[in-house]
Amino acid sequence: MSTNSVRRSRLSEGLPYPLGASWDGLGVNFALFSANATKVELCLFDRDGEREIERLNLPEYTDEVWHGYLPDARPGTLYGYRVHGPYEPAAGHRFNPNKLLLDPYAKQIVGHVQWNPALFGYKMETGDDLTFDDRDSAPFTFKSCVIDSAFTWGRSGQPRVPWENTIIYEAHVRGFTKLHPAIAPELRGTYAGLATAESTAYLQSLGISAVELLPVHTFIDDSHLLEKGLKNYWGYNSIGFFAPARRYAANPDFAFAEFKEMVAHLHDAGLEVILDVVYNHTAEGNQHGPTLCFRGIDNASYYRLAPERRYYINDTGTGNTVNLSNSRVLQMVMDSLRYWTRDMRVDGFRFDLATILGREPHGFEEEGRFLDACRQDPALSEVKLIAEPWDLGPGGYQVGHFSPGWAEWNDSYRDTVRAYWRGDDSVLPKLAARLTASADLFNKRGRKPWASVNFITAHDGFTLNDLVSYNDKHNEANGEENGDGHSNNLSSNYGFEGPTDDQKIGAIRLRQMRNLLATLFLSRGTPMLLGGDEFGRSQNGNNNSYCQDNEISWIDWERIGPEGRAQAEFVRKLVMIRRSLPMLRRGRFLTGAYDEELGVKDVTWLMPGAGEMSPENWDDPHARSLGVLLDGRAQETGIRRIGSDTTLLVLLNAHTDIVTFKLPRAAGGRRWIRLVDTDAPLEHELTGFRFSHAYPLPARSLLLFVLQPTRTAERSTAAERSFQRVVQAVEDSALRSVRFGFD
Repeated sequence: MSTNSVRRSRLSEGLPYPLGASWDGLGVNFALFSANATKVELCLFDRDGEREIERLNLPEYTDEVWHGYLPDARPGTLYGYRVHGPYEPAAGHRFNPNKLLLDPYAKQIVGHVQWNPALFGYKMETGDDLTFDDRDSAPFTFKSCVIDSAFTWGRSGQPRVPWENTIIYEAHVRGFTKLHPAIAPELRGTYAGLATAESTAYLQSLGISAVELLPVHTFIDDSHLLEKGLKNYWGYNSIGFFAPARRYAANPDFAFAEFKEMVAHLHDAGLEVILDVVYNHTAEGNQHGPTLCFRGIDNASYYRLAPERRYYINDTGTGNTVNLSNSRVLQMVMDSLRYWTRDMRVDGFRFDLATILGREPHGFEEEGRFLDACRQDPALSEVKLIAEPWDLGPGGYQVGHFSPGWAEWNDSYRDTVRAYWRGDDSVLPKLAARLTASADLFNKRGRKPWASVNFITAHDGFTLNDLVSYNDKHNEANGEENGDGHSNNLSSNYGFEGPTDDQKIGAIRLRQMRNLLATLFLSRGTPMLLGGDEFGRSQNGNNNSYCQDNEISWIDWERIGPEGRAQAEFVRKLVMIRRSLPMLRRGRFLTGAYDEELGVKDVTWLMPGAGEMSPENWDDPHARSLGVLLDGRAQETGIRRIGSDTTLLVLLNAHTDIVTFKLPRAAGGRRWIRLVDTDAPLEHELTGFRFSHAYPLPARSLLLFVLQPTRTAERSTAAERSFQRVVQAVEDSALRSVRFGFD
């Protein structure tokens, strides 16, 4: 539209900071970074976002920031930018003022993307990105919205759960609540739905400490998915790093406030909120993608470009890679993290493809700019930082190589535990390392065992139920002829592909799920449970449900049967036991070295005959049974050894036959008390067994014992209290039940 056809507003110079649109009670300051633009126009829209009512040049340019102050603007003002500059793709510049652009700092984004050729900076129909398109994209794209960020938080504070006590539950805002029968229909699938008493009470009763939400930053649905009648369900297609997605809001006009209310309710229930965030790429794709925001504002600054500047470096597999080597782009990501930490009060972040965030032009660096910035930032030093430590670029696999203070998803844990319980050969040595927090990967630079985030399943891949029900992926519903998703799942169907009425196969599957769950919660490190695995949710063999915003991905609460409820109760029991056992959460890595002062080892690896594992035993490719003795007398608090923790014995048998295990003698104790038996999951009778008892370990099973201490030694008083604490946890798990919220 012509600037001559609209009225003029009182636009003054304003300030180059803070970036974004900031309301001060009298007006709004607008500030936009662009190093290579020649002019920036602020475009104002009517209340419905359908008609552009005013277009104004930002009058000042300071330190590569365009800015202006509009005294008559208020919260609710809809706006966008048109940015002028060279359209020279071969030089990395793709300015096109015909394209309305989002404010990268927008706290509220309204409308949605309607896929249309006008969204593209080039003539999309030609397929030639060197052409120039002069169609107006405003009718087909988002609008940014000025907000009043004031919010009354009340008296609920942030839980501040120590890392060593953290138990993560990975969930999807929509999928967790969409089919919950006790939640009002208008709240299902929303932030408000997750904030209901039914949701929070269930999570509390399960015993987890943190909810990790799949991406909630504003994202778009890929055009190729919409053409198939599908949607982007997971949300790894971000376009707005400050604005919560309106699609998850019961009241979309106040998504930011509804998100805060959700956080407040979860905090009030003692639960932390961790966000899965995607700063490695944007929804604009490669050179053939749309111009929605960053590409049109300053393509050469926001993205990593190949030596031939027309093209994008694609370490993400999505078409582009965000350029965190640029100081202003790095500032945007850091400002976003601080906003979610301070204003939205989230408790941590899980960074998708985080290797990219530590990648400099020459490769990944443990001391990369972004990682260093996080380490020194006062706000981020108080929250949990979790890396997905891989990407598709050269040297992209970096498990164990992130800076101190970071935790990392440990896929080596996932693969080793899966392989062990499937019965693969030559797994025991790796299993021992994974059970004890993967010291081979993380024991350096003062890092702690919690740095290893252990998981069996996550959103990406099979659910736990499907892991023991399918040999192969079944992603036909994704419309890619089952060519998408991982093929090496380390899974087994135990005799039949998919659901079966065969009771023998069903019993094996249930026990294997319990084995995997028990291994997860009895391992040292930080456990992460995929939402729904606690009661055996299935996705019908789909291991890549990124586009399934439907019953395939949603939790169907009403279909949880007796077996599912029993499994949830078993998970609750495991969580309560874990929370009662400092030995599983101690702050130093186990070494297996003999302590001359105390006369013990912190961990001893045992053969079925109760003797210690020898090199020959470790090298036996067919060995599938192992005992783990964790001696509580070696428990450390700071530099003072207190000998007050319990002593544990974990027995694992992945053989398909019974293995007789001789229970070892343990100094300072009277007998072994059985706490967990995956062959009898809800057996709460605390049966005692004498030393040297020949225990028939069932096929494919895991058992946990605790040492009952003697009462004669003077030092046993503290050990007795520790023993009673774990016994009480088992008894409590029998008395309380998981609160599903619709019984």
